[in-house]
Amino acid sequence: MNGSQKFFNESQTQMKVPCKMPFKMKLTQMIYRRAVLALLLTAPLLAASSVSAQDVDNTKTITTGVPFLLISPDSRAGGMGEANVAIADDASAIFWNPAGLGFQRGFNGNFTYANWLPAFNAGLSYNNLMLKNYFPGYGTFGLGLVFLNLGSSIRTNAAGDELGEFRSYEYALTLSYGVRLLPVLSVGASIRYINSALSPVGAGDEQGSGNGQSVAFDLATLWKPKFQGYLGERLSVGLNISNIGPKISYIDQFQADPLPTNFKLGVAFKPVIDRFNNLTIALDFNKLLVRKREVITDDSTSTFTTDNVESAIFTSWTDGGLRTFTVGVGAEYWYGDPQLLALRAGYFYEDPQYGGRRYLTFGAGLRYTLFGVDFSYISTVEEDHPLAGTVRLSLSLNLDAGSKKTAAPPPARQ
Repeated sequence: MNGSQKFFNESQTQMKVPCKMPFKMKLTQMIYRRAVLALLLTAPLLAASSVSAQDVDNTKTITTGVPFLLISPDSRAGGMGEANVAIADDASAIFWNPAGLGFQRGFNGNFTYANWLPAFNAGLSYNNLMLKNYFPGYGTFGLGLVFLNLGSSIRTNAAGDELGEFRSYEYALTLSYGVRLLPVLSVGASIRYINSALSPVGAGDEQGSGNGQSVAFDLATLWKPKFQGYLGERLSVGLNISNIGPKISYIDQFQADPLPTNFKLGVAFKPVIDRFNNLTIALDFNKLLVRKREVITDDSTSTFTTDNVESAIFTSWTDGGLRTFTVGVGAEYWYGDPQLLALRAGYFYEDPQYGGRRYLTFGAGLRYTLFGVDFSYISTVEEDHPLAGTVRLSLSLNLDAGSKKTAAPPPARQ
C-alpha cells in the first residue's frame, strides 16, 4: 500500500465531503478508498470509473501521487483528444513540450478554468495560468502556475464526532525554457515545484500531516523538418519526458508516492495550408514511466511498491508492452486571414486494464486582434463517467498577433 493510500485508509482520521454530493459517504476503510481516494487523488488521472473494489484490485492501473500534473491545461488541446506535443506553438508549450518555446517569439498568455469532475458535484475546480516571452538572442522563457481546488472536508474521529473543517488543494509552479539549436530543431526544459495539501493532520496515531512537497523537471525536443514539394514544412515531431523527480512523501519516505513521470511522443501534420484555411491533424502517445511491483512481506502477505524514478524510467518499459500507452488523436481547423475561427475534435483511448479512459472531445476557438477565447467539451463513452460533461474555458492574450506562427527566432547566442 502506498503512502497516500495508507494515509487515507486510517479510520481515526476520517473525512466526509460536505453534501453537495448526491449521497452520504460512510467513511469506512472500504468506502473511503473507493470514493474519496479516487476523487481526491486518482480520479483526474484514472477517471475513477464506478467499478467494484474487486475490479480495482484486478486492474493493472498504476497509482501515483499528484496526478493533477497530467491534466490537460488548455481548452485548445483539450478539444483535440489531448494531442499537442508536436504542436506546442503557444504558452501551453510549458506543459505539452517546452521545446516548442524555441520556435516562438513575442509574448503570449493563457488562463484556463474548469469545473473538475462535474459528475461528483463536489465543487472541485482546475485553474491554470501560463505565460511565455521571447528574449532576442537567448530564447523563450515560460512561467506556469496550476492550482487544483479539492474543496472542503470535515475531519471526524473514530466515533464520528466532527473535529472541524479544512480545505484541500494542490498546486505546481513551473519555469520553462526553449531554444532553437538548428533551424529545424529546438530543445527545452522545465523545473517544477509541487505542493500537495490534502489534510493538515496525520492519520490515526501517525505523526506528520497530509501535506507533501517535491520538485521535478522536464526534458523535451521538437523537430520541424523542411522537405521539397508538397510536404514542405507540414510535418512536426515532438518528445517530452515530464515530471522527472523524487517521490512525494506525506508521512515518511517509506510511504512516499512516485510522481507521474510521463513519456509523451507525438506527430502533427498539416494537410491543408492556404490563405484562409488551415487544417492540422495530431497524434500523441503517452506512457507513465512508473513501475509497480508486488512484494511478499515477512508474514507472507502481499503488498505493492514502486521503483525509484531513476530505475523506473527504464524498468517501466518491461511491463505491459503497448497496452500501457494511451493514445490521443485530434484535428484542428482554422478559418480566416488572420486566423479567426477554429473548430476541433478528437478521441482519447486508454486500455481497460490500465484505467480504461475513453472519450470524445470537441472544441472551438475565436481570435480577434490580441485576444482569444477557447472552449472544449468531453463526451465519455461510458455512462455516468466522472469526466462526462467536463468543460474547459480558456482566455488568451497574444502581443505578437501580427506575426506568422511559422516564424521562428534565430538560434540562441553561443
